[in-house]
Amino acid sequence: MPNEQLTVAELSESELLARIFPRLDHSPGILLGPGDDAALVAAPDGRTLISIDTQTQDQDFRLEWNNGYRTTGYDVGWKSAAQNLSDINAMGGRATSMVVSLTMPPGTPVEWVEGFADGLTAGIIGLGAADCSVAGGDLGRGREIAVTVAVVGTLDGLPPVLRSGARPGDTLALAGTVGRAAAGLALLESDIPAGSLTAEQRQLMDGQCRPVPPLAAGPSAARAGATAMMDVSDGLVRDGGRLAAASGVGLDLDPAALKPLAEALRAASDLLAADPMTWVLGGGEDHGLLATFPAGIQLPQGFTAIGSVQAVAEGGRTGVTMAGLAANTVGWDHFAD
Repeated sequence: MPNEQLTVAELSESELLARIFPRLDHSPGILLGPGDDAALVAAPDGRTLISIDTQTQDQDFRLEWNNGYRTTGYDVGWKSAAQNLSDINAMGGRATSMVVSLTMPPGTPVEWVEGFADGLTAGIIGLGAADCSVAGGDLGRGREIAVTVAVVGTLDGLPPVLRSGARPGDTLALAGTVGRAAAGLALLESDIPAGSLTAEQRQLMDGQCRPVPPLAAGPSAARAGATAMMDVSDGLVRDGGRLAAASGVGLDLDPAALKPLAEALRAASDLLAADPMTWVLGGGEDHGLLATFPAGIQLPQGFTAIGSVQAVAEGGRTGVTMAGLAANTVGWDHFAD
C-alpha cells in the first residue's frame, strides 16, 4: 500500500512514535525527553510558567473548508505551537518545553500525523522559539482529531507581566496584528474556491491556519516596563475588555491607529463585501500582543500605539471604547452558538 494511504490503524503505537520522534527538535532545556513515563525539564529561573490549550476538529479547524481548502497536519501542528507559545509570550516569558497529546480516529493517514510533527517543529523554530522543544506527550484514539499542548516557560529573572497592572494614562499598544486570521476564516468559510484566490487572499488564509505571533515582543515589553499584557486570541475588543476588567480601567481605541490594519484586509473585504474593521475589532487567532506602557516612554520595537488607558468613575464599568464610543463587537466565545 502506498505510504500516502497508510493509516494509523495499520501501525502500532511504537511504530507511529518512531515516525514522529525524529521529526521533533530537542533543546538543551530538555534533560530527559520522550521515551519514559515523564519528561525532565530544566527550570533555570526557579519559577515556571505553564499554559495549556486545545484544538478540536470541527470546532477549531476543519479538515476540509467550505471553499475546498484542506487543512493539513502541518497546519494544525504549526497552529498548536503558535497559540501555546503566544501564551508564554504574553506573560513576558520565553518558552522552554512543551508536551503534546494527539487524539485521532484510526483512519487518520500516517502522512497527516507526520505532517503534524513537522508543522509543530517548524512552528517552534520558525516563530523564533529556538529554546523550546517537545519533551513528550501522548497518543490516543477518538472520534475526531484533538490536539492538546501544554507549554512551559521561564521569566529569566523578570517579574511576570499580568493583565491587572494597567493604569490610567498608560499607552495602549499592539505588537503583531489583528484581523488577518478572521479575514482568512471568512475566506475559508466562503463558497469562493480556494484555487481561484489571489496570492494576497491566500496569505490571509495562512493567517488563520498558520498564525505568526510576535514572540520577541513579550520579553521586550517586560524589560521596557509594560504594566499589563495579554495575548489577543479571542478578538481585540473581547480580550481588551478582559484586560480592562482585571485592571479596573477603561481602554479607548484610536480609530486612526487601527485603520491601517483594516486597509490591509481589503483583498478579502472587497471580495466578500464585508467591513474589515469588524475583523480588526472582533477577529481572534492572530495572537497579537496587547500591552500597556507608562505614558511617555519609547515603545519597544514592534509595538504600535493604538489607544490609551482611561480611569473609570466610581461605580462605573470597565470596558473598551473607540474614540469614546462603545465598542460592542462580540469576538470569539467557545460556548456561544
